Amino acid sequence: MRLHRNLVFAVIDALNLIFNEKEYADKVIEKVLRYDKRWGARDRGFIAETTYDIVRWKRLYTEIAEVNEPYSRPNLFRLFTVWCVLKGISLPDWKQLEETPERRIKGKFDELSKIRKFRESVPDWLDELGEQALGNNLWTKEIAALNKQAEVILRTNTLKIQKTQLQALLAENEIETIAIDGYPDALKLKERKNVFTTEAFANGLFEVQDASSQLVAPFLEAQPGQRVIDACAGAGGKTLHLASQMENKGQLIALDIYESKLKKLKIRTRRNGVHNVETRTIDSTKVIKKLRNSADRVLLDAPCSGLGVIRRNPDSKWKLEPQFIDRIMGIQQEILQNYSKMVKKDGQMVYATCSILPQENTEQVSTFLNSESGEGFELVKDQNIYASERGYDGFYMALLKRS
Repeated sequence: MRLHRNLVFAVIDALNLIFNEKEYADKVIEKVLRYDKRWGARDRGFIAETTYDIVRWKRLYTEIAEVNEPYSRPNLFRLFTVWCVLKGISLPDWKQLEETPERRIKGKFDELSKIRKFRESVPDWLDELGEQALGNNLWTKEIAALNKQAEVILRTNTLKIQKTQLQALLAENEIETIAIDGYPDALKLKERKNVFTTEAFANGLFEVQDASSQLVAPFLEAQPGQRVIDACAGAGGKTLHLASQMENKGQLIALDIYESKLKKLKIRTRRNGVHNVETRTIDSTKVIKKLRNSADRVLLDAPCSGLGVIRRNPDSKWKLEPQFIDRIMGIQQEILQNYSKMVKKDGQMVYATCSILPQENTEQVSTFLNSESGEGFELVKDQNIYASERGYDGFYMALLKRS
Protein backbone atom coordinates (compact mmCIF):
# COMPACT_ATOMS: atom_id res chain seq x y z
CA MET A 1 0.00 0.00 0.00
CA ARG A 2 1.32 3.43 -0.98
CA LEU A 3 0.52 6.18 1.52
CA HIS A 4 -0.75 9.52 0.22
CA ARG A 5 0.13 12.60 2.24
CA ASN A 6 -3.30 14.31 2.04
CA LEU A 7 -5.11 11.14 3.21
CA VAL A 8 -2.70 10.57 6.12
CA PHE A 9 -3.02 14.22 7.18
CA ALA A 10 -6.82 13.84 7.13
CA VAL A 11 -6.47 10.83 9.49
CA ILE A 12 -4.25 12.90 11.84
CA ASP A 13 -6.84 15.73 11.82
CA ALA A 14 -9.59 13.22 12.64
CA LEU A 15 -7.61 11.69 15.53
CA ASN A 16 -6.97 15.16 16.96
CA LEU A 17 -10.71 15.95 16.96
CA ILE A 18 -11.63 12.58 18.51
CA PHE A 19 -8.86 12.29 21.13
CA ASN A 20 -8.15 15.93 22.05
CA GLU A 21 -11.44 17.70 21.27
CA LYS A 22 -13.53 14.70 22.50
CA GLU A 23 -15.81 14.78 19.44
CA TYR A 24 -17.75 11.67 18.35
CA ALA A 25 -15.86 9.53 15.84
CA ASP A 26 -18.76 9.09 13.38
CA LYS A 27 -19.39 12.87 13.23
CA VAL A 28 -15.65 13.55 12.82
CA ILE A 29 -15.38 11.09 9.92
CA GLU A 30 -18.35 12.79 8.21
CA LYS A 31 -16.67 16.18 8.66
CA VAL A 32 -13.21 15.09 7.47
CA LEU A 33 -14.53 13.25 4.40
CA ARG A 34 -15.92 16.59 3.19
CA TYR A 35 -12.38 18.04 2.96
CA ASP A 36 -11.88 17.06 -0.68
CA LYS A 37 -14.66 16.25 -3.14
CA ARG A 38 -12.14 14.54 -5.45
CA TRP A 39 -11.53 11.66 -3.04
CA GLY A 40 -12.88 8.38 -4.40
CA ALA A 41 -14.36 5.44 -2.51
CA ARG A 42 -10.93 3.90 -1.79
CA ASP A 43 -9.54 7.19 -0.43
CA ARG A 44 -12.57 7.72 1.79
CA GLY A 45 -12.43 4.10 2.92
CA PHE A 46 -8.76 4.49 3.89
CA ILE A 47 -9.47 7.59 6.01
CA ALA A 48 -12.51 6.10 7.79
CA GLU A 49 -11.08 2.63 8.42
CA THR A 50 -7.61 3.82 9.49
CA THR A 51 -9.10 6.37 11.89
CA TYR A 52 -11.47 3.79 13.42
CA ASP A 53 -8.63 1.27 13.69
CA ILE A 54 -6.39 3.66 15.62
CA VAL A 55 -9.33 4.71 17.84
CA ARG A 56 -10.15 1.04 18.51
CA TRP A 57 -6.58 0.20 19.55
CA LYS A 58 -5.84 3.53 21.25
CA ARG A 59 -4.62 2.10 24.54
CA LEU A 60 -2.36 -0.50 22.93
CA TYR A 61 -0.89 1.99 20.43
CA THR A 62 -0.32 4.77 22.98
CA GLU A 63 1.42 2.28 25.25
CA ILE A 64 3.70 1.15 22.38
CA ALA A 65 4.31 4.74 21.20
CA GLU A 66 4.83 5.96 24.80
CA VAL A 67 2.61 9.03 24.34
CA ASN A 68 -0.02 10.52 26.66
CA GLU A 69 -3.01 12.85 26.41
CA PRO A 70 -3.33 15.57 25.26
CA TYR A 71 -1.65 14.34 22.07
CA SER A 72 0.52 16.77 20.12
CA ARG A 73 0.59 16.45 16.33
CA PRO A 74 3.97 14.60 16.46
CA ASN A 75 2.38 12.22 19.04
CA LEU A 76 -0.50 11.49 16.65
CA PHE A 77 1.99 10.74 13.87
CA ARG A 78 3.71 8.33 16.27
CA LEU A 79 0.40 6.49 16.74
CA PHE A 80 0.01 6.39 12.97
CA THR A 81 3.50 4.90 12.53
CA VAL A 82 2.66 2.18 15.09
CA TRP A 83 -0.46 1.36 13.02
CA CYS A 84 1.65 1.21 9.81
CA VAL A 85 4.35 -1.03 11.31
CA LEU A 86 1.83 -3.47 12.79
CA LYS A 87 -0.05 -3.58 9.46
CA GLY A 88 3.20 -4.21 7.56
CA ILE A 89 2.90 -0.96 5.57
CA SER A 90 6.18 0.53 4.27
CA LEU A 91 6.77 4.01 5.67
CA PRO A 92 7.48 6.76 3.13
CA ASP A 93 10.43 9.13 3.55
CA TRP A 94 8.48 11.95 5.22
CA LYS A 95 9.78 14.25 7.94
CA GLN A 96 6.82 13.33 10.25
CA LEU A 97 7.65 9.61 10.04
CA GLU A 98 11.42 9.78 10.55
CA GLU A 99 13.30 7.46 12.90
CA THR A 100 10.53 4.93 13.47
CA PRO A 101 11.91 2.11 15.67
CA GLU A 102 10.18 -0.76 13.82
CA ARG A 103 11.81 -3.60 15.77
CA ARG A 104 11.03 -1.99 19.12
CA ILE A 105 7.37 -1.46 18.07
CA LYS A 106 6.98 -5.14 17.12
CA GLY A 107 8.74 -6.30 20.30
CA LYS A 108 6.55 -4.09 22.50
CA PHE A 109 3.43 -5.35 20.69
CA ASP A 110 4.39 -9.00 21.37
CA GLU A 111 5.02 -8.21 25.04
CA LEU A 112 1.79 -6.23 25.63
CA SER A 113 -0.37 -8.73 23.71
CA LYS A 114 0.03 -11.16 26.62
CA ILE A 115 -2.00 -8.80 28.88
CA ARG A 116 -5.74 -8.62 28.08
CA LYS A 117 -6.34 -4.95 28.95
CA PHE A 118 -3.58 -3.93 26.52
CA ARG A 119 -4.25 -6.61 23.91
CA GLU A 120 -7.95 -5.70 23.75
CA SER A 121 -7.22 -2.03 24.38
CA VAL A 122 -9.65 -1.23 27.21
CA PRO A 123 -9.38 0.97 30.32
CA ASP A 124 -8.46 -0.83 33.58
CA TRP A 125 -11.87 -0.20 35.17
CA LEU A 126 -13.75 -1.63 32.17
CA ASP A 127 -11.57 -4.74 32.03
CA GLU A 128 -12.19 -5.34 35.76
CA LEU A 129 -15.94 -4.69 35.41
CA GLY A 130 -16.25 -7.04 32.43
CA GLU A 131 -14.44 -9.87 34.20
CA GLN A 132 -16.47 -9.35 37.38
CA ALA A 133 -19.79 -9.33 35.46
CA LEU A 134 -19.20 -12.13 32.95
CA GLY A 135 -16.34 -14.19 34.39
CA ASN A 136 -12.84 -14.46 32.97
CA ASN A 137 -13.59 -16.82 30.05
CA LEU A 138 -16.69 -15.15 28.63
CA TRP A 139 -15.31 -11.62 29.06
CA THR A 140 -12.03 -12.59 27.33
CA LYS A 141 -13.96 -14.01 24.34
CA GLU A 142 -16.53 -11.21 24.30
CA ILE A 143 -14.15 -8.24 24.35
CA ALA A 144 -12.09 -9.87 21.58
CA ALA A 145 -15.26 -10.23 19.46
CA LEU A 146 -16.34 -6.66 20.23
CA ASN A 147 -13.01 -5.38 18.89
CA LYS A 148 -13.64 -6.83 15.42
CA GLN A 149 -14.88 -4.40 12.78
CA ALA A 150 -18.68 -4.59 12.42
CA GLU A 151 -19.99 -5.92 9.12
CA VAL A 152 -22.65 -4.04 7.15
CA ILE A 153 -26.05 -5.72 7.61
CA LEU A 154 -29.23 -4.66 5.82
CA ARG A 155 -32.81 -5.27 6.93
CA THR A 156 -35.25 -5.83 4.08
CA ASN A 157 -38.31 -3.59 4.25
CA THR A 158 -40.88 -6.33 3.68
CA LEU A 159 -43.64 -3.73 3.23
CA LYS A 160 -42.09 -2.98 -0.17
CA ILE A 161 -39.99 -5.94 -1.29
CA GLN A 162 -39.04 -9.54 -0.50
CA LYS A 163 -35.50 -10.39 0.58
CA THR A 164 -34.64 -12.44 -2.55
CA GLN A 165 -35.89 -9.62 -4.80
CA LEU A 166 -33.80 -7.06 -2.87
CA GLN A 167 -30.76 -9.30 -3.12
CA ALA A 168 -31.15 -9.57 -6.91
CA LEU A 169 -31.70 -5.81 -7.26
CA LEU A 170 -28.56 -5.00 -5.24
CA ALA A 171 -26.54 -7.52 -7.26
CA GLU A 172 -27.51 -5.60 -10.44
CA ASN A 173 -25.83 -2.58 -8.79
CA GLU A 174 -22.70 -4.65 -8.01
CA ILE A 175 -23.56 -4.96 -4.31
CA GLU A 176 -23.18 -8.62 -3.42
CA THR A 177 -24.97 -9.86 -0.29
CA ILE A 178 -25.57 -13.11 1.54
CA ALA A 179 -28.60 -14.19 3.59
CA ILE A 180 -27.97 -15.09 7.25
CA ASP A 181 -29.56 -18.19 8.80
CA GLY A 182 -31.92 -17.35 11.65
CA TYR A 183 -32.40 -13.71 10.58
CA PRO A 184 -35.36 -13.70 8.18
CA ASP A 185 -34.98 -10.13 6.85
CA ALA A 186 -31.19 -9.74 7.02
CA LEU A 187 -28.64 -9.48 4.21
CA LYS A 188 -24.91 -9.18 4.87
CA LEU A 189 -22.67 -7.26 2.46
CA LYS A 190 -19.80 -9.36 1.09
CA GLU A 191 -17.64 -6.23 1.03
CA ARG A 192 -18.13 -2.73 2.43
CA LYS A 193 -19.96 -0.36 0.09
CA ASN A 194 -21.77 2.92 0.58
CA VAL A 195 -25.35 1.63 0.29
CA PHE A 196 -26.88 4.99 1.21
CA THR A 197 -26.28 6.36 -2.30
CA THR A 198 -28.30 3.56 -3.96
CA GLU A 199 -31.71 4.00 -5.53
CA ALA A 200 -32.90 1.01 -3.46
CA PHE A 201 -32.15 2.92 -0.25
CA ALA A 202 -33.74 6.15 -1.55
CA ASN A 203 -36.88 4.11 -2.33
CA GLY A 204 -37.01 2.68 1.21
CA LEU A 205 -36.38 -0.94 0.22
CA PHE A 206 -33.99 -1.53 3.14
CA GLU A 207 -32.46 -0.05 6.28
CA VAL A 208 -28.98 -0.63 7.67
CA GLN A 209 -29.50 -2.50 10.95
CA ASP A 210 -27.26 -4.96 12.78
CA ALA A 211 -28.44 -8.59 12.79
CA SER A 212 -28.77 -8.69 16.61
CA SER A 213 -30.87 -5.52 16.59
CA GLN A 214 -33.17 -7.23 14.05
CA LEU A 215 -34.11 -9.85 16.68
CA VAL A 216 -35.72 -7.32 19.05
CA ALA A 217 -38.94 -6.38 17.18
CA PRO A 218 -39.97 -10.03 16.47
CA PHE A 219 -39.34 -10.84 20.18
CA LEU A 220 -42.27 -8.54 21.05
CA GLU A 221 -44.69 -10.67 18.93
CA ALA A 222 -46.61 -7.60 17.69
CA GLN A 223 -49.61 -8.45 15.49
CA PRO A 224 -51.32 -6.47 12.70
CA GLY A 225 -54.17 -4.35 14.09
CA GLN A 226 -52.78 -4.01 17.63
CA ARG A 227 -51.85 -0.85 19.53
CA VAL A 228 -48.08 -1.02 19.94
CA ILE A 229 -45.89 1.51 21.73
CA ASP A 230 -42.16 1.91 21.08
CA ALA A 231 -41.42 3.92 24.21
CA CYS A 232 -37.73 4.78 23.60
CA ALA A 233 -37.98 5.04 19.82
CA GLY A 234 -35.03 7.32 19.05
CA ALA A 235 -34.64 7.65 15.29
CA GLY A 236 -36.80 4.56 14.93
CA GLY A 237 -34.84 1.62 13.51
CA LYS A 238 -36.89 -0.84 15.57
CA THR A 239 -40.10 1.19 15.09
CA LEU A 240 -39.82 0.68 11.34
CA HIS A 241 -39.20 -3.03 11.86
CA LEU A 242 -42.30 -3.24 14.08
CA ALA A 243 -44.34 -1.45 11.39
CA SER A 244 -43.38 -4.09 8.84
CA GLN A 245 -44.19 -6.88 11.33
CA MET A 246 -47.61 -5.27 11.81
CA GLU A 247 -48.04 -5.06 8.00
CA ASN A 248 -48.78 -1.32 8.39
CA LYS A 249 -52.03 -2.20 10.23
CA GLY A 250 -53.03 -1.00 13.70
CA GLN A 251 -51.51 1.85 15.68
CA LEU A 252 -47.81 2.21 16.37
CA ILE A 253 -46.95 5.04 18.76
CA ALA A 254 -43.30 6.12 18.82
CA LEU A 255 -42.30 7.95 21.98
CA ASP A 256 -39.03 9.64 22.86
CA ILE A 257 -37.78 12.47 25.06
CA TYR A 258 -35.92 13.97 22.07
CA GLU A 259 -38.14 15.64 19.47
CA SER A 260 -35.18 15.90 17.04
CA LYS A 261 -34.90 12.09 16.89
CA LEU A 262 -38.62 11.70 16.22
CA LYS A 263 -38.32 14.19 13.33
CA LYS A 264 -35.72 11.89 11.76
CA LEU A 265 -38.11 8.98 12.27
CA LYS A 266 -40.86 10.85 10.38
CA ILE A 267 -38.53 11.23 7.38
CA ARG A 268 -37.66 7.52 7.55
CA THR A 269 -41.34 6.46 7.78
CA ARG A 270 -42.09 8.34 4.55
CA ARG A 271 -39.18 6.70 2.76
CA ASN A 272 -40.17 3.25 4.10
CA GLY A 273 -43.85 3.62 3.10
CA VAL A 274 -44.94 3.28 6.74
CA HIS A 275 -48.41 4.73 7.48
CA ASN A 276 -49.33 3.47 10.97
CA VAL A 277 -46.75 5.39 13.05
CA GLU A 278 -47.65 8.34 15.24
CA THR A 279 -44.85 10.20 17.06
CA ARG A 280 -45.21 11.82 20.50
CA THR A 281 -42.50 13.64 22.44
CA ILE A 282 -42.35 12.78 26.15
CA ASP A 283 -42.30 16.38 27.39
CA SER A 284 -44.23 15.67 30.63
CA THR A 285 -45.51 12.75 32.72
CA LYS A 286 -48.98 13.30 31.16
CA VAL A 287 -47.88 11.62 27.91
CA ILE A 288 -47.37 8.27 29.68
CA LYS A 289 -50.41 8.72 31.96
CA LYS A 290 -52.71 9.17 28.94
CA LEU A 291 -51.56 5.81 27.59
CA ARG A 292 -52.03 3.82 30.83
CA ASN A 293 -53.43 0.29 30.40
CA SER A 294 -53.92 0.89 26.67
CA ALA A 295 -51.18 -1.00 24.80
CA ASP A 296 -51.22 -4.57 23.52
CA ARG A 297 -47.44 -4.39 23.18
CA VAL A 298 -44.75 -2.09 24.59
CA LEU A 299 -41.11 -2.04 23.54
CA LEU A 300 -38.60 -0.56 25.99
CA ASP A 301 -35.33 -0.32 24.06
CA ALA A 302 -33.71 1.28 27.08
CA PRO A 303 -30.72 3.65 27.11
CA CYS A 304 -27.65 1.74 28.29
CA SER A 305 -23.85 1.61 28.45
CA GLY A 306 -23.74 0.51 24.79
CA LEU A 307 -21.07 -2.08 25.59
CA GLY A 308 -22.62 -4.50 23.11
CA VAL A 309 -22.11 -2.12 20.18
CA ILE A 310 -18.50 -0.94 20.65
CA ARG A 311 -17.59 -2.72 17.39
CA ARG A 312 -19.32 0.13 15.57
CA ASN A 313 -18.61 2.84 18.18
CA PRO A 314 -15.01 2.11 19.28
CA ASP A 315 -14.58 5.63 20.70
CA SER A 316 -17.23 4.83 23.34
CA LYS A 317 -14.57 2.73 25.14
CA TRP A 318 -12.78 6.01 25.93
CA LYS A 319 -15.89 8.13 26.60
CA LEU A 320 -17.64 5.66 28.93
CA GLU A 321 -17.18 6.16 32.69
CA PRO A 322 -18.20 3.98 35.69
CA GLN A 323 -20.44 6.78 37.01
CA PHE A 324 -22.37 6.79 33.73
CA ILE A 325 -23.22 3.09 34.12
CA ASP A 326 -24.48 3.70 37.67
CA ARG A 327 -26.58 6.64 36.47
CA ILE A 328 -28.02 4.84 33.43
CA MET A 329 -29.04 1.87 35.60
CA GLY A 330 -31.18 4.28 37.64
CA ILE A 331 -32.83 5.54 34.45
CA GLN A 332 -33.42 1.97 33.18
CA GLN A 333 -35.29 1.06 36.37
CA GLU A 334 -37.34 4.28 36.21
CA ILE A 335 -38.34 3.44 32.64
CA LEU A 336 -39.37 -0.09 33.64
CA GLN A 337 -41.34 1.19 36.63
CA ASN A 338 -43.19 3.99 34.80
CA TYR A 339 -43.55 2.87 31.19
CA SER A 340 -44.75 -0.64 32.11
CA LYS A 341 -48.00 1.02 33.24
CA MET A 342 -48.93 1.46 29.56
CA VAL A 343 -49.28 -2.32 29.09
CA LYS A 344 -52.88 -3.49 29.33
CA LYS A 345 -54.09 -6.77 30.87
CA ASP A 346 -52.81 -9.75 28.84
CA GLY A 347 -50.46 -7.38 27.02
CA GLN A 348 -46.73 -7.96 26.51
CA MET A 349 -43.63 -5.88 27.00
CA VAL A 350 -40.02 -6.29 25.87
CA TYR A 351 -37.17 -4.76 27.83
CA ALA A 352 -34.05 -4.62 25.63
CA THR A 353 -30.55 -3.12 25.81
CA CYS A 354 -27.45 -3.18 23.63
CA SER A 355 -25.40 -4.05 26.72
CA ILE A 356 -23.84 -7.34 27.81
CA LEU A 357 -23.76 -6.52 31.55
CA PRO A 358 -26.15 -8.53 33.77
CA GLN A 359 -26.59 -5.49 36.05
CA GLU A 360 -28.24 -3.64 33.12
CA ASN A 361 -30.15 -6.71 31.97
CA THR A 362 -31.30 -9.72 34.03
CA GLU A 363 -30.79 -7.87 37.32
CA GLN A 364 -32.94 -4.93 36.16
CA VAL A 365 -35.76 -7.28 35.14
CA SER A 366 -35.51 -9.11 38.46
CA THR A 367 -35.63 -5.81 40.42
CA PHE A 368 -38.70 -4.75 38.43
CA LEU A 369 -40.54 -8.07 38.94
CA ASN A 370 -39.92 -7.86 42.69
CA SER A 371 -41.26 -4.30 42.90
CA GLU A 372 -44.82 -3.04 43.30
CA SER A 373 -44.97 -1.94 39.63
CA GLY A 374 -43.88 -5.42 38.54
CA GLU A 375 -46.77 -7.17 40.29
CA GLY A 376 -48.94 -8.90 37.72
CA PHE A 377 -46.03 -9.24 35.28
CA GLU A 378 -44.26 -12.51 34.61
CA LEU A 379 -41.08 -13.23 32.68
CA VAL A 380 -42.00 -15.33 29.61
CA LYS A 381 -38.44 -15.66 28.23
CA ASP A 382 -35.21 -13.74 27.92
CA GLN A 383 -32.07 -13.96 25.84
CA ASN A 384 -28.47 -12.79 26.12
CA ILE A 385 -26.94 -12.26 22.69
CA TYR A 386 -23.14 -12.29 22.75
CA ALA A 387 -20.91 -11.09 19.93
CA SER A 388 -18.52 -13.97 20.65
CA GLU A 389 -21.30 -16.51 19.98
CA ARG A 390 -23.28 -14.86 17.16
CA GLY A 391 -20.69 -12.65 15.45
CA TYR A 392 -22.94 -9.58 15.65
CA ASP A 393 -23.65 -6.93 18.31
CA GLY A 394 -24.18 -7.80 21.96
CA PHE A 395 -27.82 -7.46 23.08
CA TYR A 396 -30.27 -8.50 25.77
CA MET A 397 -34.05 -9.02 25.46
CA ALA A 398 -36.68 -9.98 28.02
CA LEU A 399 -40.32 -10.68 27.16
CA LEU A 400 -42.73 -9.94 30.02
CA LYS A 401 -46.49 -10.57 30.10
CA ARG A 402 -49.07 -8.77 32.21
CA SER A 403 -51.66 -11.19 33.52
